[in-house]
Amino acid sequence: MSLIIKAPPLPLVFLLMIHGVSSAGWGVSYSPSHICALKDSSVIMNCTYTYPTRYQIMKVFWTKTKDKKDREEFPDLSKDPEYSQRLQYLGDKQQNCTMRLSHVTLKDSHEYYFRFITNITEGKWLGVPGVTLTVTDLQVESPERVTEGDSVRLTCKSSCTLTDRATFIWYRNSQPLTERRDRNNELLLQSVRREDAGRYSCAVHGHNHISPAAELNVMYPPKSVSVSISPSGEIVSGDSVTLICSSDSNPPAEISWFKGGTFVGSGRIYSNSKIRSDDSGEYKCRSINEHGEKYSDAVTLNVMYPPRNVSVLINGSGEIVSGDSVTLICSSDSNPPALNFSWFKENESSAVGSGQSFSALQSGRFYCQAHNQHGSQRSDAVTVTVHHGAGMNVIVIAATSGGLFIIIIIIIFIIQRKMKNRRSAIHEYENDSPSTGTYAALELKSRSSDVYNTLTTVHPRPALHQSGSIEYENP
Repeated sequence: MSLIIKAPPLPLVFLLMIHGVSSAGWGVSYSPSHICALKDSSVIMNCTYTYPTRYQIMKVFWTKTKDKKDREEFPDLSKDPEYSQRLQYLGDKQQNCTMRLSHVTLKDSHEYYFRFITNITEGKWLGVPGVTLTVTDLQVESPERVTEGDSVRLTCKSSCTLTDRATFIWYRNSQPLTERRDRNNELLLQSVRREDAGRYSCAVHGHNHISPAAELNVMYPPKSVSVSISPSGEIVSGDSVTLICSSDSNPPAEISWFKGGTFVGSGRIYSNSKIRSDDSGEYKCRSINEHGEKYSDAVTLNVMYPPRNVSVLINGSGEIVSGDSVTLICSSDSNPPALNFSWFKENESSAVGSGQSFSALQSGRFYCQAHNQHGSQRSDAVTVTVHHGAGMNVIVIAATSGGLFIIIIIIIFIIQRKMKNRRSAIHEYENDSPSTGTYAALELKSRSSDVYNTLTTVHPRPALHQSGSIEYENP
């Protein structure tokens, strides 16, 4: 069906044509008449036209306006600044009226018409209805939240069905998922993993346009929970120390800290601005969210510190004969253990010995000094006093620490041995007979009263020294 409009007294005849039908040799045909194109793509509007052979084509062009108060002229899109660089007429002035429109935008969604003008004043034709162009964007539709192990379906959506049969390409975090290139606009993730989380976008193969990204949020309990210590090197008492708990979870987990089995704090970072030796131990963090919990492996915090609580111990408490020595031992608490020890006698600047133990051979006040790479500390002094008795040595050791005086008085076994020898001598003398050879060999005139007195004086007499120690006089 065709319609010829005559509007006297205007000398203009408009011939309007319904798609695919001509009237008396006049007509315009579009194939297809509806186009769904992807944003930023190129669109080809296939078009043919016919007119009576006695006419001659003078002008051809495409327009997008059909309603105009002044119907004498329609705008030529090739002269419109919005179209001039993107529109290309591929037809001729005979029968082909195909047109290409490049880099289409959402604003290009419209109905377009082909118009031709002949050499006859009344021979002007506008092909209506025209070609309906819908320009669409791509959008990824995905669930907001999924849990690890769920089956997930993502859809690449458009506002209309693309005219060209499209092959879809999927991207995760801007990287193409090459294994997922198919003609289906859906992406199926079976048993989704935490590694599948990310920003997904889609595109049509052969086109530059990529959809805006949609976030796929995969929920999972904490895996990969670990503790790091800063600084990572040697830690000395007084340093500032930070423990950091790293946890991979979604949603983010709550962090708790434990020393051994004791709760000591919360939060991803556990810090101590002035670490002490008592803070040494094994630490671990617990990461927990609504999907589960996990503990980290324990890490050891080893705090180094200089010697402290240095003291002198006295080794040996037995009987000491004349010429014996007293062994002093230096004890300390340090990390690492002290390996260097120096011994000093009070009021003397030079060391009198080294090593953890020291043999004292003379009277005096002695102290030790313990060293490691972090410092040193000296002990309180102990007093060693040697008292010399007749025929023996009585060694008195006074150890002073915290106001406590300990007096050790050692009486050596030689006293008992001498007493035993004296008793043996008396027994032998009393049992001897005057007729024996030994007695007979002794002349009475050679027996001095001194010898006799020596043999008969067998009972020792105790004497008390001013120092408070007890000595025995030699008879």
